[in-house]
Parts: sequence; structure tokens; C-alpha cells
Amino acid sequence: MRTPDAWSRKGAVSTMLLPVSWLYALSTGMRVQRAPRYAPPAPAICIGNLTAGGAGKTPVVLSLALWFQERGRRPFAVSRGYGGRLAGPVRVDPAVHTAREVGDEPLLLAGTLPTVVARDRAAGAQAAVEGGADILLLDDGHQNPAVEKALSLVVVDGGFGFGNGRTIPSGPLRETVGRGLARANAAVIVGADSAGAMHRCRREASGLPLLDAHFLPTEAALALQGRKVVAFAGIGRPDKFFETVKDIGADLTEAMAYPDHYPFPETEIMFICEVAQERGAIPVCTEKDYMRLPADARLMVTPVPVTLEWRDPDALDRLLEAVLKGRESAESN
Repeated sequence: MRTPDAWSRKGAVSTMLLPVSWLYALSTGMRVQRAPRYAPPAPAICIGNLTAGGAGKTPVVLSLALWFQERGRRPFAVSRGYGGRLAGPVRVDPAVHTAREVGDEPLLLAGTLPTVVARDRAAGAQAAVEGGADILLLDDGHQNPAVEKALSLVVVDGGFGFGNGRTIPSGPLRETVGRGLARANAAVIVGADSAGAMHRCRREASGLPLLDAHFLPTEAALALQGRKVVAFAGIGRPDKFFETVKDIGADLTEAMAYPDHYPFPETEIMFICEVAQERGAIPVCTEKDYMRLPADARLMVTPVPVTLEWRDPDALDRLLEAVLKGRESAESN
């Protein structure tokens, strides 16, 4: 699904659904209070969020993976594999698996670090440890208590924030902001904070470290400057991608939005390519969308890769170094 417009405001439809939202929040609150089923020997870092839909978790996971790899560690990503059919635990092989089997995000992650998909997060974490992981990066799972966490980061889309501040289905929240931030060690605001996310975090969780990050286009993305493009996206907030394309300096002739995790059939890709040809443009999409394209269709579409830059990398260093020191202390004992 795409993020409903009603989740951005407290309108009549949102208010009518409030009783169901209260029950949803109660259910989540009861679930997160359960004791962890698995305490891994390797530190588990959860990169989660409080809202349904994309907030920028996958780029954060990739950035943290590189941080640990540069320090000689062997991080593994552990994902539920949303959109895939394999229950797991299974280690993702980009040369063998497809997005329909393991999900688009794990397929993208597996290009940078070993990635395990499992519906049972505890089983996935255990499989990663058995595979040689000395750091676990839990992609999502802030509301899942199955694995004991050494560090919990809540990722927030700076352009959307927490929407109308209500829980599903009245709003985008998986749980209330206050309760979610109370279990976090830091919040990561991705992109320009036009929705007042930092102010809300400070109000709900005074003293919580706030990290600021933004996307930077890669050289491959900058090659699109001045070029006509037809952009399509099947993510939680497609407009965010379309803005990125324009910020790069590409000439956006058509923007085509699809539901989140949309499984693009070949017929749809052919239609997009025909539109692009009529406009003398290049069809482009996000890296996650690219993972869901049929193999032949990838030859006709250009992905737009971006990287994550931290405005205060020292603040990130302090958080992650504390995790490593905690591990070394535990090993010495």
C-alpha cells in the first residue's frame, strides 16, 4: 500500500477509526513487554521505526554495516523478508534468490553484507551467529522483542515525521511516539526535518540522542543531471524519490507512483519504457524497486543509487563504539 493521505492529518476518517487504533496500540504495548527469547553472543543493533511504510531504515543498515566492516567486524543483516515467500532462516544469495523469494530489502542488503531472512527473528539471529556474525543488524523489529538488543535506533523520515500522531489505522504509528522512543537509544532523522520530528522527539523523550542524516547521490546518480527521465517508484512515499530525482538535476518528465513493494510485471515495465521512449527519456527507479524487476527488465531501467551521510559522524561513532566496548568487556569477563 501507499501511505494514505489521511495519515497526514486528523480528519473525519482518522477520528472515526480511533477506537480500533486504541486496540492496536494496546496490542503492541503488550507484545513489546515480553521477555526476549534469544540473547545472542554477538551485539544486536535494531534499526527500526515507529511508522508503517518507509523511513529510510535500509540505507541506515547499509551505512552501519560499512562502519563495522571498516573496523574489521563481520556484521550480518537479519530481516523478516517482507514481500518474500521463504520463511527461513535462509542466507540470501543475490545470484540465486529473487525479491519474490526473500523480499526486495534483503536482496539489496545482501549486495553489501551477509543477510539472513527469517520470519522468526530469533531463529534468524541465531542462524547469523552460526554463520559467523559478530555484529547483528536487525532490519526493522523495534516492536518485536524476540531478540535481546544491545542498541536500538529509531529511524524517522524528516519529511513525514510521525504523520498525524495516531496509531494504525487512524494514522501511521505502530505504537505511540512516547512508548516507542522510551525503548530507543537514539533517533535518526533522515532528510530535511520539515515535519518537526526533532522537536517531537525532544518533547516525548528529553535527553534522547538525535542523529541527523541525509541522502547524497552517487556518481552514477549524478550522471542523470540534465537528462530527461521517467521516474517510477513502489515505496511507502514515492514523492520522496521523485524529489530526489529533481534534486539531482534530472529533467523529470513523468512521475509514476505504485504501492509499496509493488511486484512489477513485465507488462508494466514495458508500458513505463514506452512512456519514456515517447518522451525521449530514461526510465529510472529506486534501488529497492530495481530489486523487484524481472531480470530482462533490468536491462531497460536505470536505478538511482544514493548513500547516507551523517551530519555529526562523531555522535554516531560514540554510540557504536560503546557497543564494541560493551562486547569486549563481556568477553574479558
